[in-house]
Amino acid sequence: MRTTVRDIARHAGVSPATVSLVLRKSPLVAEATRTRIQSSIDALGYVYHRAAANLRMRLTHTVGLLVCEITNPFYAELTAAIDDVLDSAGWVAFLANTAESSARQDRFIARMREQRVDGILLAPAEGTNPHIVDELKRHGLPVVQMLRRLGRQQADHVSADFRSGMILAAEHLIRLGHQRIAFVGGARQVSPALDRTEAFRECLPRHGLPVGPIITSLPTREEGALAVGQLFHGKSDDPTAVICHNDICALGVMLGLADRGLVPGRDVAVIGFDNISEGALHRPALTTVAIGAREIGAEAANLLLRRIKAPTGQPESIIVPPQLVIRSSCGEKSSTP
Repeated sequence: MRTTVRDIARHAGVSPATVSLVLRKSPLVAEATRTRIQSSIDALGYVYHRAAANLRMRLTHTVGLLVCEITNPFYAELTAAIDDVLDSAGWVAFLANTAESSARQDRFIARMREQRVDGILLAPAEGTNPHIVDELKRHGLPVVQMLRRLGRQQADHVSADFRSGMILAAEHLIRLGHQRIAFVGGARQVSPALDRTEAFRECLPRHGLPVGPIITSLPTREEGALAVGQLFHGKSDDPTAVICHNDICALGVMLGLADRGLVPGRDVAVIGFDNISEGALHRPALTTVAIGAREIGAEAANLLLRRIKAPTGQPESIIVPPQLVIRSSCGEKSSTP
């Protein structure tokens, strides 16, 4: 015979309604009662029939999570934070890597809709049609955009202040006395790359400096190393500092500098974005702009859960402030371990 909620209630000495609250992970049940009911569940070998419960509640307690560069450690941190929030709330994510392909992204979204996910967490691939958010909403599927924003419409969005991050990096280098500053890795036609580039172009002239060279390579380790060959020719007007689109690109730039006999932090200052763990372990340790991967992931997951409960609420835009993490690659004594 299959164990029922009533069996558990009798065993634990509580009402079936209280057992149901525990099974649904409701915060309304006292911890001692929850522990007693869980002991009865374990003793009777009860298995929660989630599919049937989902049919009753018209929810699957699943969400679609689409990221564009899963090989980048930043997105691994983002995904881990999302998973922590969803797991605590009793939800689970279907994860897909779009690899910057909007066509691949469309296929994954179609498959997720077939699985009846209750919402979508989307870091949009380059070239994504901005109308995708409105289209999904018409199908009754809430969407939270992460990091990248599509168009200018009012929509749920969680990101970092990339413009302020670029200004933090540039003004730090200017305070250190650099006058020839380059920017590497802003090739993507997506909002974070465009925001960084625009802030770079605006910041330097405000301090009486010319806009330095901008290398529109992809923000990868390989292309970061190759960009060094475009910037450095052994001349007096070579850059003395390089800001990179992300830490992966910055690590590539430092490799390229080393190949030319230049020492990051001594001959050329280097700053990245993202604050991935590898940057702190590199030698010299990488100065970076931390943009809060885990905070963005947690905020996005919580926002989607709120939106699923209140589909008609006002759209929210959550912007996480950046922080400059000073290490030895910029030529200044580290402010962090």
